[in-house]
Parts: sequence; structure tokens; C-alpha cells
Amino acid sequence: MKFFAGLSLLLALLLGGCGGAPWNDPYPAADAGKNILYTAFTGRPKHLDPARSYSSDESDIISQIYQPPLQYHYLKRPYTLIPDAATTVPRPLYYAADGRRLPDSAPAAQVAYSVYRIQLRRGIFYQPHPAFARDRGGKRRYSHLTAADLASVRTLSDFKQTGARELIAADYVYEIKRLADPRLQSPIFGLMGGYIVGLKALRRTLQHALAKRPAAERNRYLDLNRYPLAGAQVTGRYSYRIKIRGKYPQFRYWLAMPFFAPVPWEAVAFYSQPGMAARNLSLDWYPVGTGPYMLTVNDPNRQMVLTRNPNFHGETYPREGAPGDRAAGLLADAGRPLPFIGKIVFTLEKESIPYWNKFLQGYYDASGIASDSFDQAVNIGAEGGAEVSPAMKARGIRLITSVSPSVYYMGVNMRDPLIGGYSARARKLRQAISIALDFGEYIAIFANGRGMVAQGPIPPGIFGYRGGKAGIDPYVFDWVNGRPRRKSIEYAKRLLAEAGYPGGRDAKTGRPLLLYLDTTSAGVGSKSSLDWMRKQFAKLNIQLVVRSTDWNRFQEKIRKGNAQLFYYGWNADYPDPENFLFLLYGPNSRVKDNGENSSNYNNPEYNRLFVQMKNMDDGLARQAIINRMVAIVQRDAPWLGGFYPKDFALYHSWIRNVQPNPMARNNLKYQRIDVALRERLRRRWNTPRWRPLLWVALLLAAGLLPAVIVYRRRERAAPRQGSEDA
Repeated sequence: MKFFAGLSLLLALLLGGCGGAPWNDPYPAADAGKNILYTAFTGRPKHLDPARSYSSDESDIISQIYQPPLQYHYLKRPYTLIPDAATTVPRPLYYAADGRRLPDSAPAAQVAYSVYRIQLRRGIFYQPHPAFARDRGGKRRYSHLTAADLASVRTLSDFKQTGARELIAADYVYEIKRLADPRLQSPIFGLMGGYIVGLKALRRTLQHALAKRPAAERNRYLDLNRYPLAGAQVTGRYSYRIKIRGKYPQFRYWLAMPFFAPVPWEAVAFYSQPGMAARNLSLDWYPVGTGPYMLTVNDPNRQMVLTRNPNFHGETYPREGAPGDRAAGLLADAGRPLPFIGKIVFTLEKESIPYWNKFLQGYYDASGIASDSFDQAVNIGAEGGAEVSPAMKARGIRLITSVSPSVYYMGVNMRDPLIGGYSARARKLRQAISIALDFGEYIAIFANGRGMVAQGPIPPGIFGYRGGKAGIDPYVFDWVNGRPRRKSIEYAKRLLAEAGYPGGRDAKTGRPLLLYLDTTSAGVGSKSSLDWMRKQFAKLNIQLVVRSTDWNRFQEKIRKGNAQLFYYGWNADYPDPENFLFLLYGPNSRVKDNGENSSNYNNPEYNRLFVQMKNMDDGLARQAIINRMVAIVQRDAPWLGGFYPKDFALYHSWIRNVQPNPMARNNLKYQRIDVALRERLRRRWNTPRWRPLLWVALLLAAGLLPAVIVYRRRERAAPRQGSEDA
């Protein structure tokens, strides 16, 4: 009867599992029902030190930890700066070269220096950290660690004592000085060295100081408090000022980036001790901040965990937002203390399919949409609108879309003698191609509809963008029945003929028009998209020759101006039209000035307007100038069209207060989880189907029963036969 006892035990275990947690739950049972957000990352962040970090995946982590002076309003559009650690958004004070104070309306040519005075909120405290731990005498407990002290240390949590202190203005000045530290190689030193007074000189001073040290000691702590910086000075315990050269209104946006967040000198000194780097104990591995969360687990091969900073307080959910936000429920938590979520768990997912399956099971709270899952998740209507599929809707999953502050475009090298230049002939040639190059079709085929056809260089959400009839490119589109409609190919062919290429042939020589597209195999270089490009040009009987190359060779061609056509993109560093319009500013030419104007576009009128516009405050006057600049670009067509990408993301019904804000990375503090709803739905979606297993078990038992009976009879008979033989 042992067989039946085992079978009974198996059935009991199967039935007993029906009432517990789902068997496929990837998280510890102790975390069930807790206020934890679950998400994923696809690769280890390279830098978590705010002086060095400059990628979006890194910002997703450190923006929850650090508090720059400013931040972006979570809900308002266009993107709006508001205080974070500061009390107000500072307005620059302008000074002439002789030190005279200038009015706010002073033209840029008169402004020698701009000064930003920043006042901090009081009562902001750093996270608990061993760098702040003190002994009974008030001395830093872990300031002189020996090899014996570190023998049992593997992670930051192995230091048993922690402490904290109040945030002060000197911490912000200290971080600005760190941008000049030659050991850190901050990616913005070159730019900020041209603006912040004395920053380049500080770099030279620090290089000299480090050169005096023995090579083995050059990574030891260097007390930056001993080195003055004219461009960043403490003016009080909670106040400091930044002095920059000239008039640069866009500098205020940098004050919302982690580069200008506070770093306490105690943390740098703590991590600079011998033996720390070998244990990955550094600001690059364990940041130290005053923000709503702190990094408590950094295991990039498995998991990274942010835990609520117990010392964070004083910030509440926004009380106002954009039109429609109240009706959408985005202001239901207005005035409530932040953050709402207690812990954030990032799990490493290298493949998209496991990530997607765990999202469908409810084990990730949100998900992007890979191409191979798009049709399962999203339906695109006849009008181009996107909505979740019936299967997703049945689970309460929401699709939230937003237009990214980015632009992808096909550029023309305006130095090219065939398609470049500023003659009426060259403009008509480019306008004809712009009509034929249907990026609306490209978006539908290659981006699953995730994009908007670009009408100019400025994407939605950035000041200066105009939608509707006023914003269309009149050289490519007509406004018909309340929407833009691309001009006909017949019209494009007439333009082509007027340009001297009737039927796609040179009117003088009779030779077919041949154009060259330089690309990389990782960009537009896939066969299907390149075939599509050729077909677009073939509409005008233009032959497109693709010259594929690697990324380094492609960059070299762009730098030297050897490309004719190319495909490029730009993501906003900050939400100002200057950050897009400078892509076409003549003195920013890639060939002549090593700038970001890859088209080498150089229109004197556009250049003059750009200089006038870039230092203006947002308003009607600035908008009018931008309108003229965009109209010039639309006429000259240095870009043959493009699109603004759309971000698609899926969220489960238990996630609240979700509003995409690509300029603000510190948005997790605003989100809230209905934990009880998540638990109920997880159980429902992951309940094992036991009935088929029970039937299999019963059939197995029925099939084995005769064999068991025969076996048992032989077992009982065996002893009797043995005694007879004896």
C-alpha cells in the first residue's frame, strides 16, 4: 500500500497548494503584500556618481537618490522648472564687465557675467550612512580604516554604525568643484568649463596638486574645500551663488540635473580610503543623497534595490497640473506626503520575453513593448490611434503614450554640390524628395505607429512647437479636413522638373539622378528599412545608393562632410528650443566647428535670429522669432523629413499617478500602488490548474493498479516457494 500512500500524499500536496501563494512567484514570501514597486533593468549602470553619470538608465537610479536645486513639475506641460532643494527657481542677475548691475532686459552683448543666487530649504537631511557615523567623542567612526577593519567588509551594510547630517550649501559647491577633478572625467566639464568662472583654472590647479603625490596615492582623498572657485561660492549656511560667463538662460535647466546635486565631502573621504575601491565601495556604486530613496542593494548581476530614505520629508504631491489631470485622477493625492512607495526592486532581465511574461503574470508593475509583443498588446485603429488589445483590457492594463522630446531625421549635407546649397533649384529638389519620403508610412511599418511625423525641428512639449494648421510644413503638406495631408507625387515630380531633373534625369546630360545615403548597419541599415528608403526615392525615379559602414567610419564621414544624405537623431538635454534649433545654427557646423550641426546648414538670416532667440525668455516675442526660424528651415529643407518618436508603456491597474515626463527622472516618488488589488489579481492570474493534474494522477493510478496487484501477489508468494526448495 506504499504506492497509494505516496499517491495520497501527492494529491494532498497539490490540493494544499491551492490556498497559498502562487508557486511561480519569483519574490521572497516575506515580501508578499508589501508596498514594493517591481521593475527591471537590462544592464549594469556604469556610473552612479552624479559628477560622472550621463545616461538615462543611470538617471533612473540616481535621480531617486539625489536632490539638485531644481526639478521639473511632474504634471505641467510644457515642462516647467520648480524648486527641489531650493526655495525658489533663481532668476539670474546680469553684470557688465566693469561690475555694473544690468537690467533683466539687457541684451546678451552687454552681459559679461550672470549670477545665480540659490537659497536652500532648511531641515533636509542625508540618508543614514557610515560616512556620517560618529563615536562618543564626536569623531568620524570610519575615517581611518585599516586592512584589518575591512577584512570582513563586502558590502556597505557590513558597516554597523550609520549617521546623518543636515544638507548645507557647501555640499553643492563641493560637487561643482568635483566637475573639475581630473580623476573623474566629468562628461560636462568641457561645456561647463566654458561657462562657470574659474572651473578650467581649478582643473589645472588640481592636476598640479595630484602630480605632486606618489602614483599610489593619487586616488586618495583630495580636500576640495581647500581650493577656491570664483564661479561657485558659499554665501551662507543655506545659500550659495554660481557665476557664469555671459548670458546663458539655459543654465537653469542644468540645475535640475544630478551634476549639480549635493555631495558631502565626508562620503568622498570615506570612499577614498585604501581598500574601498577593491570592494566596489564608492560613489559610483553606493550613492549618498538626500532624496526620497537610497540604494541598499547593488548586485548588478541580479538585483538593485532602492529603499525609502527615513530622513526624507517636506515634499508633497502636486496640487495642480495640466488640463484634464483632475478628471484623469492624477490629482487625487494632491498635498499628500511623498514618497508613496516604500521600496523599489530592479531585477536584471537580459531578454525581453521573460520580462514580458512576468509582466503579464503581474510580477512587474509596468512594461515597455518590444516589437515581437506589440501586436499582442496594442491595436492601431484606422485613424492611427493606439489602444490596448482586448486581452490586455480584460486584465485592466492601461496603455500610456507620450511624445519623446527627440527628433529623428534624414539630413542633407548642405556643402554637397548636387543636393546641397541655397539656390532655388536645390531647394526644389529637396522639397520634392521631402514630399516623396513618407515618414508617416515609415512610422506605421517600422515603429508600430509609435511616432509623429515631424513638421520642424522642435518636438511637442518644448516651447516653440506649434501644432495644427499653423505648425505644418507648407512645402510638404496641405491642411485638409482639419489634418495635414502630404502633397501628391505629381506635385513633387513638377518640383523635380523645375529643379532640372524631369523624370528623375538631368535635363542637361540625360543621366539618371543618383543620390547616396550613408548609414550604419545598426541604424537604418537593416535590409527592409533600406529597401523602403529606395522605394521612396524611386517614386521620383531617383536612384538611391546606400553606403553602409561601421559607426566610427560613419562619424568620420559626417565630421569631414563626405556624406551626402544621412539618418540622424537628437534627444533633448533640456526642454528649451535652443537645444534643437542649434542643430541648424551655422557656427555650430560639424565640418567647420566640430559642432552638432551635421547638415552644415548656414543661412545668415537663420543664424541672426538664432543669436537673438537663444538668450530670450519664453514669451510671445520669442515665439514669433522661432516661427520665422522654423519657416526658413521648412523652405530650405536641410532635413528631408523625420519624426518625433512616441513612448508606449503598459501599466497594471494597481499603479496610480502615472504621468510620463521624459525630462524628469525622479518620478517614482509620485507613483502609488494598490497593494491589495495587486495581490488579488496575482493570485487570480497565477492559480495553478490542478484539475488536469488530478486527472493525470488518477489515470496513472488506474493504469498502474493491475501491475501493482500482480507485483504484490508475487511478493507474497515468494517466501512460500523458498521454504519448499529448502
